Amino acid sequence: MCSIFGIESVEYKLDDLKKYFYMTKDRGPDDSRLTYFKNTTLGFHRLAIMGLHPEGMQPFYYKDKALMCNGEIYGFKKIKETVLKDYPFISESDCEILLPLYELKGTDMFKELDAEYALVISDGDKLIAARDPIGIRPLFYGYSKEGKIIFASEARNLVGLCDKITPFPPGHYYKDGEFIRYTDLTTVDKYSDDDLEKTCETIRELLVKGVEKRLDADAPLGFLLSGGLDSSLVCAISAKILNRKIRTFAIGMEKDAIDLKYAKQVADFIGAEHTEVYMTRQEVLDTLEKVISVLGTYDITTIRASMGMYLCCKKIHEISDVKVLLTGEISDELFGYKYTDFAPSAEEFQKEAKKRVDELYMYDVLRADRCISANSIEARVPFGDLEFVRYVMSIDPSKKMNVYDMGKYLLRHAFEKDHILPVDILWRQKAAFSDAVGHSMVDDLKDYANSLYSDEDFKEKSEKYTFARPFTKESLLYRELFEKYYPGQAPMVKDFWMPNKSWEGCDVDDPSARVLSNYGESGK
Repeated sequence: MCSIFGIESVEYKLDDLKKYFYMTKDRGPDDSRLTYFKNTTLGFHRLAIMGLHPEGMQPFYYKDKALMCNGEIYGFKKIKETVLKDYPFISESDCEILLPLYELKGTDMFKELDAEYALVISDGDKLIAARDPIGIRPLFYGYSKEGKIIFASEARNLVGLCDKITPFPPGHYYKDGEFIRYTDLTTVDKYSDDDLEKTCETIRELLVKGVEKRLDADAPLGFLLSGGLDSSLVCAISAKILNRKIRTFAIGMEKDAIDLKYAKQVADFIGAEHTEVYMTRQEVLDTLEKVISVLGTYDITTIRASMGMYLCCKKIHEISDVKVLLTGEISDELFGYKYTDFAPSAEEFQKEAKKRVDELYMYDVLRADRCISANSIEARVPFGDLEFVRYVMSIDPSKKMNVYDMGKYLLRHAFEKDHILPVDILWRQKAAFSDAVGHSMVDDLKDYANSLYSDEDFKEKSEKYTFARPFTKESLLYRELFEKYYPGQAPMVKDFWMPNKSWEGCDVDDPSARVLSNYGESGK
């Protein structure tokens, strides 16, 4: 990951900005630059992934413009060889293509990019910014004392600098004071008429392509492996494409890690170099405040699921040279959760999928980005491939619903003939990551929160929050820690991630799939 920082003015002294700018040095420890360009202020922290030489440092300059991008631009080599064959490139960075491409196409460039990115362009004393359609790469904005817009990779950069901090909307670009949507991945006008077998064939083809393009890196690769379907598929596909031993990492609680045994089973099957990481109750509690300060959220689901991921990535950073991690995020939003088994109709299933994908940038995608980038590693998410997401969203939802007594049937069936995973892994019921690292972790967090507040304390402290009011002692603990680092910024997150309470069987007071009646064998 990298970190970008841009102000549409030069009203601040660079020395005064450093404490804000350096809040996200962990995203880009390889090099840093904070400078004025014309009437704008630009800052960049670099994590070198493509083109490891100093020439790849940003901002990039061309004519009277400058650009900074935190992202991966897939297919950039072909663009360099064709559309931009006469441009005098100075580096091997994928992001260097963006400025000459913008010179040619203007803001039309954004809808043509096959990328996960957040960028800022300084053009004629004005800033233009854009973010990928899912929001895999983070971007926030606020306004200076003089009313000038400020962009930054994380909210941490803007606390104390802006009164109100707002997430930059995915799939939009900003120009001349307006946020303009350049693409919409989730609105489907007409469903695909592919039959079941053709649908699964296309799912397989597009996911393999999505994985393959994300294996292109000049820095060492690693893979997060939970032992669940999604991360296991990413690892197995990658091992087959690379035709070599890959490095996989899994984490679990010291006493009841559910998924470690499944992760090892997958790693052994695909011949991976596998590392197991264990965490303790005390380690979880000691790390909680740090994780919330990094995440910038009070959401229960996100925080629970981040504990294992953050500690695993911390260990990866300490013991290896891995700088790029492939993960299995975004499959659930597309193919369904345990709670979407309760969807009352195909139409409701599709509406829920659209909502979840549209809001990913506030929840699972935020979790993956922060946990990984805080440890100076880059995340890549094959299930977030734009062509793959478009196609899965276009599948008739009656085919995606769990009418097969097996969640994510289409995804499983798509790889059934490949034999790249053990059969019992391919057809294993889903367990939520925050549960699968060990049921004791969530229980420990709840017990800790319950020990801090009496019932009277909980009632009194919760009532002072008018937005997203805490509804359990655990959620109050998270909110108080959030307010310590992001005071008054709760609207950055829309609400608590919870199952759809309007559906029968989903009106629960805890986001864990464990409380659902259909959890069954999932967590065993």
